[in-house]
Parts: sequence; C-alpha cells; structure tokens
Amino acid sequence: MTDQAALQSVLDRAAGGGRITKEEALDLYRHAPLHALGQAADAARRLRYAGTEHIATYIIERNINYTNVCVTACKFCAFYAAPKDAKKGWSRDLDDILRRCAETVELGGTQIMFQGGHHPDYGVEYYEHHFSAIKQAFPQLVIHSLGASEVEHMARISKVSAEEAIQRIHAAGLDSFAGAGAELLPARPRKAIAPLKESGERWLEIMEIAHKLGVESTSTMLMGTGETNAERIEHIAMIRDTQDRTGGFRAFIPYTYQPENNHLKGRTQATVFEYLRMIAIARLFLDNIAHIQGSWLTVGKEAGQLSLHYGADDLGSIMLEENVVSSAGAKHRSNRQEIIDLIRKAGRTPAQRATTYEHLLVHEDPANDPVDERVVSHISSTAIEGGTAHPELKLISTN
Repeated sequence: MTDQAALQSVLDRAAGGGRITKEEALDLYRHAPLHALGQAADAARRLRYAGTEHIATYIIERNINYTNVCVTACKFCAFYAAPKDAKKGWSRDLDDILRRCAETVELGGTQIMFQGGHHPDYGVEYYEHHFSAIKQAFPQLVIHSLGASEVEHMARISKVSAEEAIQRIHAAGLDSFAGAGAELLPARPRKAIAPLKESGERWLEIMEIAHKLGVESTSTMLMGTGETNAERIEHIAMIRDTQDRTGGFRAFIPYTYQPENNHLKGRTQATVFEYLRMIAIARLFLDNIAHIQGSWLTVGKEAGQLSLHYGADDLGSIMLEENVVSSAGAKHRSNRQEIIDLIRKAGRTPAQRATTYEHLLVHEDPANDPVDERVVSHISSTAIEGGTAHPELKLISTN
C-alpha cells in the first residue's frame, strides 16, 4: 500500500485513536510523508492527553553504574570490561553508591537508575543488599533500575527462578524496571549485536512476569545497528503484544546507536529523520502505551525538541551522571534550564515529573523558572574509576 490516499486514511485512523496493523505501520514508516506522519502522531498525542496536551515532562535522576565488568560482551557496547580485564574492570563499593545517592537528593533528583555489567559474581543477594541499603538511607528516592537481562543473569548466578529474583529485589527496594537490555528484540539483529544475551522472547517473558507481580517498567529500542525497517516494526509489535496482556509498560523510548569505541564495525547511527519517523510511528502504533520519550542524549537537543512535534510527550532525564552511552560517543550535555527552554520553545509547558509520570512541578510562568545550574546533565566517564566522583559534580554539589 503506497497510494497516498490510502496512507492518509491509515494516518487518520491512528490519529483518532484507532489501532493499526503491523503491516500498516511498516508502510507508514517507509512511505508516509514526514510532516503528515508527524501531524498524525501529534494529533494522537493531543487526543490521549486532552486537557494536559500543552505539557511536556522531564525528570531529574542519576544513573549509577555499579560495575563495568560484564560477561555478555555486546558488540555495540563501549562501556564493559571482560571479567579477567583487571586494568579496565571496576566495581563501586556501597559507600560510594550511597554517597552518589546523597548527591542526587541534594541536587533535587527523585530517581536513580542502578545499571552496570552482568558481573559473574553478582547474584540476587548483591542487589538485595544494595537496594535495601539505598532505601533505608534514602526512602524518598525511586529505584527505577535494571531490566530483564539483569534478572536473567542474577537468577542464573543464584540458581533461582526469574520470578523469585524479581520478588526478592522488589521486596528489597526496587520500584520499577527500566527497559534495559531490550536493544532489538527480533532474533536476527539481536544475535548480530548481543549473541550472549537472552532471546527477545525471553526478555519479554521476564517483563511479563514482572508486570504480573506488580513491578512496572519502561520499554526501549536501540536503532541503527544494521536492522531493517521491518525488524524495527517487528520490535514494537512484540512490545505491543506483551502490553496487551500485561499493561505494565509505562513508556517506550527509542534511542540511537553510538558508534565509537566498540566492536560493531562498519555501522552508522540512524539518521535524525529515521529517529523522528520512529517516534511518530511509536505514538501511532503503540496505542496501549501511555508515554513516548524523546532521547535528546543520543540524537541531540534539537532533534529531541523536534520529537515533541512527532508524538513524544516527555524529554526524559536531566541526568546527574551517565557513563554507558557516553562511552560510545554521546556528547550531548544540558542543564535543567536548557531542557525547560527546549520544551517551552517547542510550544509546550515544561513540567518536572515523577517516575510514574505525575507532575511534580509545572513551570507555567517563565519568570518563576528554577535558576539552578547545579542540575547538569551528562557527567562524563573520565573520572569514574576507583569510585571517585567526577570533579565537575563535586563543584556542582558544593555551590
């Protein structure tokens, strides 16, 4: 179906909240005019958020990378160290992790993402110990962390079921799962970039177990590693099918592959236009997922701002620290005021949100915007080894 009238008919149906098929989504992704696609996605967003459609959100968080030691050796990853690489590998001690949590609270953060490698010695007990310590010291912080891949790994190390692993870490303090480890769910591209990880079907199965146990999550997609357009659509179709059964995915977050310092040779990033088309298709196709997040960290602030016109309702995190994506070449930085300005210049009202997307602070009047340059995004990975704080963050924390 490449007839423009037929394409517009599908766009109109999706813009009005109607469900479209996987085949229709692929046809739209390949052939729909970019502006028409964006208009339909924005209409779908406005319909979903009628009454608050003028608002776009952000969150203040810190991504605490607890170790870079990993047994999965994903080809796209520039962060990991092999278990026997004593020079490159490191792990943070609990005191350092708790200090970083304290800085997060001091800087107005509400959420931490606890992410790292699949360490060969870290089973369920490790995460129980750390999550309970964080919750005891900082009960106000939401632990939105890990993903199905980490669950699969820790369960194997501790010789328990995925269900038991989830129950135990949830009881210890995990509030919700991030979409970590989804990468690409269809078999061919997943095996090409992450051959040692669980299958895409298993990733979704673990998320389904979590949802049924009352642990919600987000979902993600890594774009630009050599996957086909059809495989991109298959990825979101697999997510939609799971969401139909569980309702546990709060958001969908596509982001682009960063090509530096890894073993995935000869690959280039997805273009900005491919990325914006995916944001729009996601809003139109994922009729059962509430939120679509723009990833300014990987595509840049301008493209992130544009995503708000292509169906996104959230610009994600003002990160107090991020080391994984930056290791592969993401160089975009921003502070809180810049993100507020990006949202406002896109014609939307900025609002700081909670992990569960409730509005904590709506910035209705620019004259009352917070003037707080301490809340800076993308602390680089140049001083993370040995558990030392980045000097920029130390300076920020004491101002």
